[in-house]
Amino acid sequence: MEKYAILGYPLKHTMSPPIHKRLFELENKGDTVYEICEFAPETLGEKADYLNSLGGYNITIPFKVDIIKYLDELDASAKRYESVNCVVRRDGRNIGYNTDCYGFLRALEAGGGKLGGRVLQIGCGGVGRMMAIEAVRHGADLTIVVLKGFEDTAQFVIDELRRQGHPESDIERIHVIYNDEISGEFDLLVNATPVGMFPKVEACPVSEDVIKSCKCVFEVIYNPEKTKLMNIAEANGIKTIGGMAMLVWQAVVAHEIWSDAKYNDSDIAQLIEDMNAALNA
Repeated sequence: MEKYAILGYPLKHTMSPPIHKRLFELENKGDTVYEICEFAPETLGEKADYLNSLGGYNITIPFKVDIIKYLDELDASAKRYESVNCVVRRDGRNIGYNTDCYGFLRALEAGGGKLGGRVLQIGCGGVGRMMAIEAVRHGADLTIVVLKGFEDTAQFVIDELRRQGHPESDIERIHVIYNDEISGEFDLLVNATPVGMFPKVEACPVSEDVIKSCKCVFEVIYNPEKTKLMNIAEANGIKTIGGMAMLVWQAVVAHEIWSDAKYNDSDIAQLIEDMNAALNA
C-alpha cells in the first residue's frame, strides 16, 4: 500500500488530507494512505528517515528549509526559492520541489487570469516573495506595495532576482511604493497579505478605487472563501480567484510529480468548490 504524508507543526487546521484523498480517488488509488506528520521542529532529524521511506510527502511551516539537508536532490523550483514543500522518492532518491509557484500559476490560468502586463502586488513576505519573482519571470511590470518599515521585503525580492542571474532590465520593471502612492490601472491585483483573513473579515488591503482600477484580483486567503477584497471586485464586474484554488492546484502538481497523474479541469474545479463548502460548513 502506498503511503504519503503532510509534514508540519502545528497542523490542526490543515486542509491537505481531504484534498489529497480526493485526488487519489480521482487516480483510482482510493486505498492510498495520506498521513498527518505533526512533528515538533527539534525532532525532524530523527523522523527524516521515516519520511524519506514514503512515496512522497508535502511540507509546510516550519520545515520548508530545514528539510533540504535530508534530501538527495533539488528540482530547479526548489533551488530557485531555497524552499521545499513537496518531496518524491524516485529510484531510491528523495527529490525536493517547490510547488507553491506552480500552484499560483495554475490557479491563475484556470481562473482566467494572466501573469503579465501591469501587476500590483500588496505585500511580498513569505509566499508573496515567490509571487513577485514569478511575476518578473513572466515579464510583468511589477508594483509592490509595502508598509513603511518593511521595505526590506521588497529589497529581498530584488536581491533574489539578481542572485538568480536576472538582468538589470528585469529589476527596472519593479517599483516599490506605499499604499497611499498607488495610481494608474493594472491588469492584475495580487493580495499577498493576511489582511481580510478570518476572523478579521471586514478588513481590505486597498481602497475600492484601487480595486476598480484592476482587471483581475488574485487573493491568497482561502478563509473566508470570498474576502472583502473579492466581494468589492465582483460587485464591480472584476474577475476574482480565491486562495483555495491555489491550495488545490498546488496539491494537483504534487500528484503530477508523485505519479504523473492526469486530471480533468472540471474535476479540479469541483474539488475547489467542495473544499470551500467544507470550510464553510
